[in-house]
Amino acid sequence: MYKTIPQTFAQIVSKYPAYAVQMSKDKNGIFTSVSYSELSSEVNSLAASLAKRGVKRGDLIGLISDNRSEWLASDLAILTLGAADVPRGRDAMPYEISFILNITEARFCFVENAVQLRKIVNLLDKLPALKHLIVMDQEFDQKMADDVTKPEDVEILLYRNLVKEGRTLLNDRNIAKFIEDERQKGTEDETATIIFTSGTTGDPKGVILTHKNFAYQLEAVPKLIEKLAPGQRWLSVLPVWHSFERILQYMIISNASTIAYSKPLGSILLADLAVVNPHWMGSVPRIWEAVKAGVFASTKNKSPIAKGLFAFFIQVARLYSRNKDLLLGEVATFQKRSRFLDILVSVLPTILLYPLYKLGDKLVFSKVKQKLGKNFIAGVSGGGSLSEGVDLFFASIGIKLLDGYGLTESAPVVAVRPVSHGVKRTITALQGTEVRIVDEEGREVKPGQKGVILVKGPQVMKGYYKRQDLTDRVLSKDGWLDTGDLGMWTHKGEFAICGRAKDTIVLSGGENLEPVPIEAKLCESEFIESAVVLGQDQKYLGALIVLNKKRIEEYLTEKQIPYLADKIAGMKEVKELIEKTVGEIVNSKHGFKSFEHIVRFQLLAKSFEVGRELSAKQELKRFEIQKLYRNEIQELFVS
Repeated sequence: MYKTIPQTFAQIVSKYPAYAVQMSKDKNGIFTSVSYSELSSEVNSLAASLAKRGVKRGDLIGLISDNRSEWLASDLAILTLGAADVPRGRDAMPYEISFILNITEARFCFVENAVQLRKIVNLLDKLPALKHLIVMDQEFDQKMADDVTKPEDVEILLYRNLVKEGRTLLNDRNIAKFIEDERQKGTEDETATIIFTSGTTGDPKGVILTHKNFAYQLEAVPKLIEKLAPGQRWLSVLPVWHSFERILQYMIISNASTIAYSKPLGSILLADLAVVNPHWMGSVPRIWEAVKAGVFASTKNKSPIAKGLFAFFIQVARLYSRNKDLLLGEVATFQKRSRFLDILVSVLPTILLYPLYKLGDKLVFSKVKQKLGKNFIAGVSGGGSLSEGVDLFFASIGIKLLDGYGLTESAPVVAVRPVSHGVKRTITALQGTEVRIVDEEGREVKPGQKGVILVKGPQVMKGYYKRQDLTDRVLSKDGWLDTGDLGMWTHKGEFAICGRAKDTIVLSGGENLEPVPIEAKLCESEFIESAVVLGQDQKYLGALIVLNKKRIEEYLTEKQIPYLADKIAGMKEVKELIEKTVGEIVNSKHGFKSFEHIVRFQLLAKSFEVGRELSAKQELKRFEIQKLYRNEIQELFVS
């Protein structure tokens, strides 16, 4: 029988009370630590105050906040009482919050700060059940609460006051026993959370996840990521309300490790890496793409000799890494390979390249690795597959990235690349998880062939909240979840993600193609920040391309071309540069078929934003992009 999340946490607290569980910044930007015993005290105190106000088993509690230390304490307090939370980030639009809190009939809602409080107060006429709002921000005081105009039957509570009140309540042994009894009553099949999808297709769906969904992963993931240990530090940069960061946080506390809260912004992230010196970092591919781009951009102002050495050693690293993988048998076998032949062709190049690789490591790669800190073991990447270019780049310079795969409906982990002997471009299913890859008729496909991924395992959701019709579309009676993702087996039993079935573009000539690999390849360019490939029912492919403005401006300055910063996207010289760049990247030499080439593009000067073009985990919201850039898209396909 699996333990619930609060039961697991209590067990760790009893074994490692003095270990640091959280590192967060104070007013001056200095990291301060909280121990497991201190967090446990805060959780129990908050639970006591919530119980006094009527929170009980089965309740659904709103939790509208981005990453902060109070989020985990609130989550654990809610779960301790047998209730479940309904989380969302502060970038959520008012209509989304209104929909989520209304359909779940939440009576209580935690909000991050005054901004989120105002957002929800303005919605109260649409939320008749909501009567208690709890503000997490420690700077929010009673006077600020009293100044808020609201209905008389709605109360605004301060998080810190509830914790203080709860400490007093727990002096009563009966109350302390009640809280402990509630924690122990919890069962694996109880709902832990309802996470509403980020709306990439327009309609939010509430994914019901149980304690078992999460607890199974706490046992299964460490069998592939074998180096997890008490006392390790993780840098937290992804939105915690999303299932990927949430399972990371549960993984961290179940291993008596430390969460250090940061942000996915270059300057902040790099500074925090230096201070925290983490062992692990969870991230999305976009972050690693930015890190790679930053590494290459940092060489632009170096001397010609330094640039030449950098380019030379990067090429050496790629060749050495490729040959070493062949020698060790750590290559993706989408097609059958001869082990004898791989060894024969790779042994001599591996030996000859090794001294040059070690020299490159000392002169070049070590400086990149230093930015991650001396403790860094690996980055765990989720929320989308790593592009082949990014995957191979970091592997070649000695930085380990573990590509993961999952979705909110699977809480979320289905597969991850093992720390030991992991094969680049592939992932391995968790022990106890079944994976099938099938064609349109439901037949199993052979290795090297694409098909839709079906998943069955203890992490698969109960269903969509109050939407049995939607549940029946993706979840079969015998428990198989249709992920909607396309995958491909290797001959050794690993698999790779090839895109989304619903994102597949069918050109007017009947050609089928996946936009994601093309977009990922385009984003490897130093001049391109984001790309969206389009062409459904058209004769050819077009693309919306977001410029990397900083690098474009550097290019124009280098070429002594005058420019106005807000007119860059319309410049003839910039269009010619991007046209040349796209042609060099997406061509037959790089494995793209003729119908996968980009024929026309539109340049966008403004970066995509989370909550607008991007979901919280920084995936493209294609549904929204189609609406937002309707005119630009029409221009792509004007005859």
